[in-house]
Amino acid sequence: MATILNTRARSTGLAVAMGMTLLAAYAGAATPRREYIVEAPDTAMALRAVNRVGGRVTHELPIINGVSAQLTARQAARLGKAPHIEMFSDQPLATQSSGVVPDIYQRAMIGVNELASQGINGSGVTVAVLDSGVFQSTGPTYTMVDLNGNNRMMAQYDAINNKLVDAAHPCAAFPCVDDTYGHGTHITSLIASSNTVDPLQDGEPRGIAPMVKLINVKAFDGNGNGTYANVLNGLNWILAHRATYGAIRVVNLSFGAKPQSFYWNDPIDMAVMKLWQAGIVVVASAGNFGPNPQTIAVPGNTPYVITVGAMTDNYTPNDPTDDGVTSFSSAGPTYEGFVKPDLVAPGGHLSAFMDFATQLLPQDYPQFTTDQSDMFEMSGTSQAAAVTTGVVALMLQANPSLTPDQVKCRLIASASAALAKNGKAAYTVFQQGAGRIDAYAAVYSTAANCANQGLNIAADIAGTAHYGGPARQNASNGKFYVVDSSGNAIKNDGYLWNQSFAKTQGYLWSSGYLWNSGYLWNNGYLWNAGYLWNNGYLWNQSSVAPASTNSAMESWNAQE
Repeated sequence: MATILNTRARSTGLAVAMGMTLLAAYAGAATPRREYIVEAPDTAMALRAVNRVGGRVTHELPIINGVSAQLTARQAARLGKAPHIEMFSDQPLATQSSGVVPDIYQRAMIGVNELASQGINGSGVTVAVLDSGVFQSTGPTYTMVDLNGNNRMMAQYDAINNKLVDAAHPCAAFPCVDDTYGHGTHITSLIASSNTVDPLQDGEPRGIAPMVKLINVKAFDGNGNGTYANVLNGLNWILAHRATYGAIRVVNLSFGAKPQSFYWNDPIDMAVMKLWQAGIVVVASAGNFGPNPQTIAVPGNTPYVITVGAMTDNYTPNDPTDDGVTSFSSAGPTYEGFVKPDLVAPGGHLSAFMDFATQLLPQDYPQFTTDQSDMFEMSGTSQAAAVTTGVVALMLQANPSLTPDQVKCRLIASASAALAKNGKAAYTVFQQGAGRIDAYAAVYSTAANCANQGLNIAADIAGTAHYGGPARQNASNGKFYVVDSSGNAIKNDGYLWNQSFAKTQGYLWSSGYLWNSGYLWNNGYLWNAGYLWNNGYLWNQSSVAPASTNSAMESWNAQE
């Protein structure tokens, strides 16, 4: 076990958190202004610091003890020299999914239909979805009745324009918090749709948890793009209002960007840690940057949260022998050595609602529209995260007392790993985590103390301790493997592809799931050979991270 380092919790001065192209100059200003995230020991200090140099505060962000602000180059230079101030250039973000045969397999494959027959359908659980919004309509359309009707939509918050719609703040003009892109509607439909009109469903609702209450948080625009400021503003609103609408228990984050810093330096990672600490289960997509290792996206690289990769039935719902992890699904380990994803869920060619007339995605990809009730087909770890969010809601309905760590533990303990014909793992733990999600087994699991062991989230947030995972890299062949607390290798199955995904009783990667543990970070934890951040990401104690030209959150993928 490593000893603790006197941690340098964050870089001081001007730091580029994600290394993407800066936003356009502030319109109408005599001197060009750019967007920044400004952090300090507390929000009030960040606010005063920005005001002192003449900057414009756009959002107060207590969730990260900071603000978002518009600054000129001169103001940014002055603020960068202020003590106890950390600055990150705000970055453009975008939602992610992949680009037909309607194939409704996710509910049956993971045991949701059996739970539904027992009355477990998400009733009494509130789920927040931070995405591009949810389709709005004034008439008796599918989503008006299904997602927006019957008092299911508890609140809608536009984090871009700071607009709230709830019982106390009704729409002044329609639409309310609309989704002109389509991604958020698709994700919310997969989680919560109660639609049963599709003839392939045999009367079963399309959504995994069709009776949940919903919170719609819009942080991405009509092109699927957003900024760190908008996402942080949405996360901050969720944290501040977690008890306002009967208790938000789960938040779905179907987006991701390539990390350019340690998880404890990234503002979005820090924000989701605050949500987890407050008792909200955070489900994040692993990213669509696979299949190579070390491609897990922000915020799925946060060790605490539930990070989900995508698997597919290969268009044969009644034949499990050709099921497998999709080629685009991001693989671990994270750059800090954590095993991710935590598990995989159906994320290939899932169909859910979109409005063909008003939303951009079905207009850009008309070949993936179907004839059944305005259904649109997408593939991605976004969809896999949505399926998992629905399962978490089922677990919380069945056992409302579960903590986020307990939910994560039972999910990974009940998952089934993909095995090859020789009985060995068809994919490494860095590709499939604990394996395919099993909703029925997760709901009835009694597993305990198998997630986030050795981690202290309060110390992590406070900056007094940070953690590395148990992954290591073989210096001779470059493969990754997992070690136990004594540093001994547990398993190294290599990267085996195109094997069968047969349903099994599980595959014990490491007695006790040691790969889901953490170890205190220290100076000797840079893996000796220097593979950590070996692609130019290591800051080398510099306050400026390297630039990157390619950083979409969830890009379109081919259907799998």
